[in-house]
Amino acid sequence: MDIITSREWGLLLMDEVHVVPAKMFRRVVGSVKAHCRLGLTATLVREDDLISDLNFLIGPKLYEANWMDLTTQGYLANVQCVEIWCPMTGPFMKEYLMASNARLKQLLYVMNPSKIRAVQFLVKFHEERGDKIIVFSDLVYSLKLYAEMLKKPLIYGETPERERAAILGTFRATDAIRTICISKVGDTSIDLPEANVVVQVSSHFGSRRQEAQRLGRILRPKSYTQQDGSNRNTFNAFFYTLVSSDTQEMFYSAKRQQFLIDQGYTFKVVTNLCEKADAQALESGFNFSTPEHDRKLLRTVLTAETSLEKEQRDEDNAIRKNNPDGAALSDAKVKRIAGSMATLSGGSGMRYREISSGSKKHPLFRKRQRR
Repeated sequence: MDIITSREWGLLLMDEVHVVPAKMFRRVVGSVKAHCRLGLTATLVREDDLISDLNFLIGPKLYEANWMDLTTQGYLANVQCVEIWCPMTGPFMKEYLMASNARLKQLLYVMNPSKIRAVQFLVKFHEERGDKIIVFSDLVYSLKLYAEMLKKPLIYGETPERERAAILGTFRATDAIRTICISKVGDTSIDLPEANVVVQVSSHFGSRRQEAQRLGRILRPKSYTQQDGSNRNTFNAFFYTLVSSDTQEMFYSAKRQQFLIDQGYTFKVVTNLCEKADAQALESGFNFSTPEHDRKLLRTVLTAETSLEKEQRDEDNAIRKNNPDGAALSDAKVKRIAGSMATLSGGSGMRYREISSGSKKHPLFRKRQRR
């Protein structure tokens, strides 16, 4: 490290420059001396509003390519973005309205039976077309259930590296695996140019960057994309976002889409797909095709709340260890506690008292004051 910091470099080239405003990365930028600094990123967006710090850490933005122009020229796949509204079933909506825990609310709208049947419908439809599909879910608990239900391989933070490489290699090279279920470990550092369908079951609240990165998994130009743009009106990739209607997930979904909308993408809203999925599930005998199955799933979800926090904590730790961007936070621990107005106002026996340490004085003057 001393060799790097003691030398003057001609050019400091940074990929994924949107991570530079983070606390540890900006220290690196300050300690490395370079005559010229150049940053590259496909998603110049952050949720903490620190992206403006790049103006003095790196410099002003010199060039930004328009994604739609690149699509027209054949450098990117032509993606159709679809938002599918999945109505909450009666029992799930009742528990959602009664729940006071934010994590339980999230689990209920992610595990919505209508959403599960919609995933089954989409996977079956696109596999019959010969497409290759990625199913994304941030919640590990729901990801395991979807993988078990679809009988598809699963990749998440604790998946061994050898098993992960075997699954991805088979997905790329053969048709033996057409669908894989991936947690947020697949947002970055995974190259799957063969994939042309993304089904997003859940995501990290309103993260615009994550939405763009997941779309980027299927943006590689396909073999049937013409370089002259002659087939620019033909969709050759599909990005589905499944949203439980009348829940907080709809607000998060609208926020996540803003970056892609600014790039020129449009989201087609589909409200009747779940009706077709319900009919197909009942006809084909899919999982969770009857009200009794829905009630059984609800009981499972309500009892799984206690183990959910541990699973997510293990997932986050595994991602931080494997992802250089999160290495600085590998030992960070965050605990969410429920507060009350009584605690803040003194009703719980606690009091607020302002303490002044006083101005610092020279030892000579302190002795004089004692006399």
